[in-house]
Amino acid sequence: MSLDSVRAFMAANAPEIEVLVTEASTATVPEAAAAHGVEPGQIAKTLSLWLKDEAVLLVLAGDARIDNRKYKDRFETKAKMLSADEVLAQTSHPVGGVCPFGLPGDLRIFADQSLRRYEMIIPAAGAPNASLKITPDQMAALVGAEWVDVAQE
Repeated sequence: MSLDSVRAFMAANAPEIEVLVTEASTATVPEAAAAHGVEPGQIAKTLSLWLKDEAVLLVLAGDARIDNRKYKDRFETKAKMLSADEVLAQTSHPVGGVCPFGLPGDLRIFADQSLRRYEMIIPAAGAPNASLKITPDQMAALVGAEWVDVAQE
């Protein structure tokens, strides 16, 4: 279902972008980087976080980590991950396939500046073996993401 929602979203909003399904798992950054023959940073990982009592998504480069000080300064709270069940309920995507596309409802989405190091990034596409290739700015525009700087340098 989740992969289908991403395909439908892309067909309606960016039909030129193909959803890629691989036989190999792309559920983790190292697996996705190996499957696509790119460096880990190009894999756009999507974190599902609680921002006080609101679930949000944060997309950042695969080799980036949240800088707790920057995050707290920006959002005035500590970063707290959703549980796997909460992720599925909020996004309809399973862990390993979470992405900002094809969501069942309105979630605020943030894109970290770490993504802008790359011309092309590869986020998941709703399943642990699905992804797509997109520019950081196109991804942010498609999902209405707000750019932030919360990753470690």
